[in-house]
Amino acid sequence: MTYLDHAATTPMLDEALEAYVATAREVGNASSLHAAGRRARRRVEESRERVAAALGARPSEVIFTGGGTESDNLAVKGIFWSRREAGRDRVVSSAVEHHAVLDAVDWLCSHEDAGVGWLTVDEVGRLSPDALRAELAAHRDRVALVTAMWANNEVGTVQPVAELAAVAAEHGVPFHTDAVQAVGQVPVDFAASGVAALTVTGHKLGGPTGVGALLLARDVTATPLLHGGGQERDVRSGTLDTAGIAAFAVAVETAVKNQQSYVARVAALRDDLVERVRQAVPEVVYNGAPTDRLPGNAHFSFPGCEGDALLLLLDAQGIACSTGSACSAGVAQPSHVLLAMGADNDRARSSLRFSLGHTSTGADVDALIAALPAAVERARRAGAIRSARS
Repeated sequence: MTYLDHAATTPMLDEALEAYVATAREVGNASSLHAAGRRARRRVEESRERVAAALGARPSEVIFTGGGTESDNLAVKGIFWSRREAGRDRVVSSAVEHHAVLDAVDWLCSHEDAGVGWLTVDEVGRLSPDALRAELAAHRDRVALVTAMWANNEVGTVQPVAELAAVAAEHGVPFHTDAVQAVGQVPVDFAASGVAALTVTGHKLGGPTGVGALLLARDVTATPLLHGGGQERDVRSGTLDTAGIAAFAVAVETAVKNQQSYVARVAALRDDLVERVRQAVPEVVYNGAPTDRLPGNAHFSFPGCEGDALLLLLDAQGIACSTGSACSAGVAQPSHVLLAMGADNDRARSSLRFSLGHTSTGADVDALIAALPAAVERARRAGAIRSARS
């Protein structure tokens, strides 16, 4: 298989897998008081320190969770609930967020009577700090939080997070960022960025699936989603996955340490892929920011093709890619990200994302280019037949 879907999930790093296996051989609940429990607790706390050091946070600011979706929900709902008593009943969010954020905001609107301000993006998917400043000025004492992702999971555009967080701070509003795609690909420093809460997950950076963290500043309160044993600063209850946390910490540490060499190698592969796709399919549209984007992201629209049809044709040739977020894969609808960027329905439905990662090689690019022209031609013929019949 030629795997070009690292933005959905990336293979575990050897170092993380070794840490998982070694820790999983041990027994002990990190909340237990006996020796086995204390050993598990030590593994958790050492992991907390490693994650904090890698991401510019204090250990007490690292709250382990079951992954990105839980962290996003905990930040969006938890901070909203904690600030609603002060009359802050409004959320500000970008229109291009992952559905873990979008659906959490929609839920607050429909179940908690929250107001919402949607921040628009430009044609490459970038947010404007001035637009955020205007939104906050218009609703001065009503906004509970602002949420905007560090880097877009579909088109790869990197946002000016520090500028956005500074605007939110001017108005005394906590700023949450989903940094799931960013960690290990661009520099991420929790303290230096000025954000109040940051989401990170394991399986996007070489760690295990089902474990992640919410970095939450000590002066920011969040009402828990889960109640029980009060683990994780009384913000997130539940028995901790000691082996998963140990592997996650190793993956974060390794990804951050190797970021510069990773970017140099993967960005070169990505640039080669982009150039050769453009040569193979001259009318293709390259989506996202031309420079301020994730090094492994290449997102295209193929005029005359349905993205899902093209995906399946490539899959039949052993090429794994995506039409967008894996969490909404299989749903026949245009990309909400491209629509927010001003694309029409046809362009938004004709898109594919090729995402490279730490296991990617030039042979992967070669395999894609060998299979792509014929797949595009077949997808166009199929689309023309469907149009004629309708």
